[in-house]
Amino acid sequence: MFNLLKKTALKRTLFFVTTDIVFIMVSVWLAFILRFDGSIPEQYVPFLFRMIVLAIFFTIPIFYFKRLYSFSWSYVSSGELISLFFSTTLSFIFLSITIFASHYFPRFINFPRSTIFISYFLVFIFCSLTRFSKRIYLHVVGFKRMENKERTLIVGAGDAGEQILRNILSSKEGRYFPVGFLDDSPMKRKITIHGCRVLGTIFDMPEVIKNNDIKQLIIALPSANNRIVKEVIALARQAGLRKIKVAPQLHQIISGQISLKNLKDVEVEDLLGRNEITVDKKQIERLIKGKVVLITGAAGSIGSELSRQVAKFSPLLLVLLDQDETGIFNISKELQEKFPEIKIQSLVADVTDKEKIQSVFAKYKPQIVFHAAAYKHVPLMEEQSDEAVKNNVFGLENVAQASLACGAQKFIFISTDKAVNPTSVMGATKRIGEMICQVLSERQATSFISVRFGNVLNSRGSVIPIFKEQIRRGGPVEVTHPDMKRYFMLISEACSLVMQAGAMGSGGQVLVLDMGKPIKIVDLAREMIKASGFKPDEDIAIVFVGMRPGEKLFEEIMTAEEGIASTQNQKIFTAKLSAIDVVHLQKNMDILRQAVKNSDTDTIKKTIKMLIPSFTPTFTPTIADHGHTK
Repeated sequence: MFNLLKKTALKRTLFFVTTDIVFIMVSVWLAFILRFDGSIPEQYVPFLFRMIVLAIFFTIPIFYFKRLYSFSWSYVSSGELISLFFSTTLSFIFLSITIFASHYFPRFINFPRSTIFISYFLVFIFCSLTRFSKRIYLHVVGFKRMENKERTLIVGAGDAGEQILRNILSSKEGRYFPVGFLDDSPMKRKITIHGCRVLGTIFDMPEVIKNNDIKQLIIALPSANNRIVKEVIALARQAGLRKIKVAPQLHQIISGQISLKNLKDVEVEDLLGRNEITVDKKQIERLIKGKVVLITGAAGSIGSELSRQVAKFSPLLLVLLDQDETGIFNISKELQEKFPEIKIQSLVADVTDKEKIQSVFAKYKPQIVFHAAAYKHVPLMEEQSDEAVKNNVFGLENVAQASLACGAQKFIFISTDKAVNPTSVMGATKRIGEMICQVLSERQATSFISVRFGNVLNSRGSVIPIFKEQIRRGGPVEVTHPDMKRYFMLISEACSLVMQAGAMGSGGQVLVLDMGKPIKIVDLAREMIKASGFKPDEDIAIVFVGMRPGEKLFEEIMTAEEGIASTQNQKIFTAKLSAIDVVHLQKNMDILRQAVKNSDTDTIKKTIKMLIPSFTPTFTPTIADHGHTK
């Protein structure tokens, strides 16, 4: 593949070098023809040939070093035109200096100086036309190829919209027929871009869609607030459009170029209207760069995304640990392909295996530890509370003790909003994990930081993929309770803030991520049904199935007693914690350990209650009065 691309690039370079030489010769010859009204006097013929040689001698090398032979012919832009102008100007300056400062031309008294200027303009025009010829051809024939394609409206007449339109016009296999743009900028009203006109503002969308028989919408607003994108989607839905594509945000496009390949279908995050979260990358880089970083639960939703983001900050060694053999293989392979320069060590291990964990930490001596390994499914853990405690409490204790033993600098524990006033065993185990970290941090050797946040979109086992599958099957979409609310955050956002929290946090803290406003699960279900092109309760039914064991209607991010304090990042807060009775904690941990060995569920829950007085199993409210949505 590499050799093929190299040969293609060489052929393109030779083609343009050859055409440039031909056009330089033609330009100089035409310059003399124009100067002498169609008949070149015999005494000036030597000047003609010598000037052609000089023009080629200066122009071709300058074009080459200015990378005018390294560009995509289909996507040549104004940047190449500007570079061509400066390169041609520079080459003719050298040519002029050579002619008038040397004796290459004997006696310049009768030399036709105007031929230099005429040649200069002709070379620039001919070389520009060569480079833009394919763009012009694609533009002319582009619309002719689109008779049987879907009439498409582009929202956003900025750089992103222009790039997308250019891609459509040059694409031979595309399915879009661009009808026009919508843009709110007064400066862009009624302007034309590559033959497509700005037809109005975003709020003119229903009328424009109706009058122009639009079948598809492309939202090219990569730098816009997510709330604006949500409004655009809502307007398109009202107008009856089902096919909507969205350009990703600029920070998600490494090259900065937006193309048809970048477009994605409307996702849940586009429907929630969340604003983009920013982090201090330099602070995160100071935490990770050049250090040994170990991530437990690296095959899970949070752990795998955390691994991807950590790899971007150039750790000395990235150790990925999980008991999921297939998952750890997949994430390791992905990272090795994306970050070949990063040293990655994949380990299949169980955090509850104390000896194995100790040997791993003794061997690799991680400086930064992200503990994401946990059992998280609330109803399942209610039924198997011994496994929840074994993994989430004693597994964490094993990793934390090993971090202390190897002298790790920081230990970042992934907690949850379910740890606040827990009604489930899973949430309670996370709160105990926070307590362990708070106590261990008093030893000062390692800074233990807990990071608390809510649900992440599209994580494994979360409500999003479940709803998607139910919609795919034609419904019904099952919601537990009409009043149930949850905080939601993108996995990428959560992991970025976890790293930020780890970088800024000090020992013993519980840092709370700002999750925005809680969202009703039933509203989320309705939005997802609409995004799939259906009408809630008409095409696809929504039914309420009742709350499951351990669930509650609303998850808090802190207790009333805790309160919060702000930090340097407006999306991260510090929970004000009360002191932990170490003796009481240790005593009940010993009881828990024995109860887990005996699979004694009653003792486990009673001991959890001793450790966390606010732990109260949920009472499942009746939903008999709610039935189906109306």
